[in-house]
Amino acid sequence: MNNNGASEKRTLDEKIPLPEGTVPVGIGLLVAGVASYAFFKVGQQALGQENFKPIVALWFATFALAPGFFMPIEQEVGRALAHRRALGQGGLPVVRKIIPLTIGLAAIVSALVLAGSPWLTKDFFEGHWLVTAALILAFVGYAPAHLARGICSGTGKFVDYGIVMGMDGATRIAGCIALWLIGVKVIGAYAMVVALAPLLGVAIVYFRGALSTEDGEPASWSEITPNLGWLLGGSIMAAALVNAGPIGMNILADSSESELVTKFGNGVLLARVPLFLFQAIQAALLPRLARLAAHGDLTEFRVAFRHLTYAVIAIGVIGVGGSAIAGPPILKAVYQSDLDRRTLTLLALGSALYMMALATAQAVIALHGHKWVALGWTVGMTSFVLTTWLSSNDLFLRIEIASVVSSTLALCVFATALRSRIAAGDAPDVESMMEAMSDRPLEG
Repeated sequence: MNNNGASEKRTLDEKIPLPEGTVPVGIGLLVAGVASYAFFKVGQQALGQENFKPIVALWFATFALAPGFFMPIEQEVGRALAHRRALGQGGLPVVRKIIPLTIGLAAIVSALVLAGSPWLTKDFFEGHWLVTAALILAFVGYAPAHLARGICSGTGKFVDYGIVMGMDGATRIAGCIALWLIGVKVIGAYAMVVALAPLLGVAIVYFRGALSTEDGEPASWSEITPNLGWLLGGSIMAAALVNAGPIGMNILADSSESELVTKFGNGVLLARVPLFLFQAIQAALLPRLARLAAHGDLTEFRVAFRHLTYAVIAIGVIGVGGSAIAGPPILKAVYQSDLDRRTLTLLALGSALYMMALATAQAVIALHGHKWVALGWTVGMTSFVLTTWLSSNDLFLRIEIASVVSSTLALCVFATALRSRIAAGDAPDVESMMEAMSDRPLEG
């Protein structure tokens, strides 16, 4: 390489706030994913499938609320800090500006949950008030977790980002195993493990100094929140949609069907295996995608997205085929749950379509189409509710059909928007790519 080429490469690398080393993010996601399956296994071993139902309800409610409301905070903090880092400016004013907003958001949603706590406790959590308290604590606990992840991604500390992700899952399963081994049968104790799990990872990276940022020029709201409203709307609907099946089951099932709700939750987790793997693989591709965005080359972006689409389709086909062929015996062996082939196949198909919708939505965000992403997820969630209501009287089938229909309609909106953005000549940049690749509504 000649001197000019070497100089150009160094200049490009200096502009990119996403260094090599994002593999730890993928590792953190995998640890969190594996821990989720282990938690469900050990928790049901300790409490039994019927008594585990309130924990299933807590699990999916937590991961509908927390990523929905706090993922946009993570995205915008990461984007703003990355921009300042590229300019050689300190990011402390950004952090100071966003903390009151995060606290306010956590307070408002917690107050709404508290106001609805009589209904939640009685009808959603089987009368266990400690589980309702755990939901509020979990929601509040994920506020600093997402803020910490935003700081780590924006300052290029991806090992610490992976620590926050991985320790969340590791703490959860370690606490669950400890309770099981000492013979604890109190449902509220397992609920508190879910609630407090995100805090240890935050504490570790804090004491590692990963959350410290240098002082700099004052931050304005326009610097931090240009896309926050659209991101918030889309994130709430996306997180609600990916968790809507188990939540809907919990609402629709009567008191004699507690075990069915737990079994359905197990089936949803099994159907999500490809989606967890997709997110982990995608996280490891961050550096390459960031370099692509730095060039602002729309042609190369289209090629990269086409390759990603092929990968998503392949993962989805394997997931659906695997669920259809081996899903029932695997579910029986792992969780001692009986779900028929139709249920597992349709759940896997809904998960595969959601995965395709998520990948397409990320591409739309990268091309600055934030409002279209908010619209698409809203269409998806609305169609889920309507399809569940109108499609069937069968408890399982109505939700299975809704999961397929809702993700399909969301995908159609995103595909239309992506075609429109590309036709208009919109090109990605590093900041929009950061927002896109950190758009992961699936947690847990």
